[in-house]
Amino acid sequence: MTSPRSILIKNGYILTVNPKREIITEGAIYIEDGKIVDVGKTDAHSKYNADLVIDAKNGIVMPGLIDTHVHLSQALIRGCADDVSLVNWLKGYVWVLQGNFQGTDGVVSAELCMAEMIRTGTTSFLDCMIHTRYGLDAISQSVETAGMRAALSKIVMDSTGYADNPDIMYPGMVENADDCLKETDEMYKKWHGGADGRLQIWYGLRSLGGVSHNLFKEVVRLAREKKTGMTMHLGEVVDDVEYVKDNGYPNLTSFAKDMGLLGSDMVFAHGIHFEDKELELLAETKTNISHCPSSNTKLASGFAKIPQMMKAGVPVSIGCDGGPSNNTYDMVQEMRLTALIHKPMVNDPLVLPAEQVIEMATLNGAVAMGIQDEVGSLEVGKKADIIIIGMDDIGLTPNTNPVSNLVYSGSGHYVDTVIVDGRLLMEKKKLLTLDEAKVRSLAREHSTKLIERAGVKIEPKWPVR
Repeated sequence: MTSPRSILIKNGYILTVNPKREIITEGAIYIEDGKIVDVGKTDAHSKYNADLVIDAKNGIVMPGLIDTHVHLSQALIRGCADDVSLVNWLKGYVWVLQGNFQGTDGVVSAELCMAEMIRTGTTSFLDCMIHTRYGLDAISQSVETAGMRAALSKIVMDSTGYADNPDIMYPGMVENADDCLKETDEMYKKWHGGADGRLQIWYGLRSLGGVSHNLFKEVVRLAREKKTGMTMHLGEVVDDVEYVKDNGYPNLTSFAKDMGLLGSDMVFAHGIHFEDKELELLAETKTNISHCPSSNTKLASGFAKIPQMMKAGVPVSIGCDGGPSNNTYDMVQEMRLTALIHKPMVNDPLVLPAEQVIEMATLNGAVAMGIQDEVGSLEVGKKADIIIIGMDDIGLTPNTNPVSNLVYSGSGHYVDTVIVDGRLLMEKKKLLTLDEAKVRSLAREHSTKLIERAGVKIEPKWPVR
């Protein structure tokens, strides 16, 4: 579809997340050629003759949500391994299914994931590990078509271990370092800065045990030479701590520092098992942590020290993770869980208030992806990545405090409109860049064939007849 050159959003409750953290009631935003031209009161915006006028009455207008830890490939295997211990979860289900992807499975899964993300208000995301068999080139094309903003990370590995468990990797998931680096370089040259500047190509390092020390250092060198980002799972499991200690390091950050992994161009997913004394170094180096509360609680991985991290100045954003470990890609639900679970952990109801959690899901996410000068807040000159959330619902009534309602009562399914780069991706809950019916149909078809091909048995624990 042809997007309007100019859009006026009026009568909204605007969460700017600007440096003053201003909220504008009865507010308006004027967008032209993909950028925010003006933000203010509706009555001052009558001078604009926009191609499209959106009435956001009874709605929150805010920056698009940014998910900093996504597995696009895992949307297709949603619900494949619930209520299972972590190692069995990987060995018996997740790796087996992903290791049997073929053909267009990867693209079908990516489009299913992106359709859900757009529907629930996510405009930018960081995918952590794309295997060769998923088809990075085709996925990049799908991101361009869908209209989202993304960093896609190619898996890099040279070993078959996972933390302290040697040779545990499913054969279909194994790649060699030379091929990984070659493909990353090829995709970087073809796609980095592509899709009108919305697409980045990053390095997605396998977890500890899957990457040799020499390869860690080589990837750091290459990433910084290219001025692109890196991401990996770190501190998700206690075994990560045991791994670094077995390799002569006292803790995770000492290992990461020696490998050159600390810095603003790194996003560590989970970060559960950092010690308090490590947080200062993470803050000093501006190393990003992607907090994944649903995944961490479902797999009983533990509780990340998020209040302590935030107090220390560590940049923390939020990630939904994947279909088997979270089961949704709904960042609004993830905000709610983030706000709730840490209060009893530190016995303080004041930690992580709704406003701070919104920052984590918007501006902090932009920082993690290195795009904070472009998106993450609603300011003049920034790109128009904006969502409108309808608040006129029985579950959100009375709406005396929209910020509180959004975080503590909200759901991504209240999202009405999604705009990226001034382009409408969803309007009045209708996807415009992806064919939702086709996406759902293909996902069901490919999922059924994948499960059969992999020989994985997925069924309820109650008897089925």
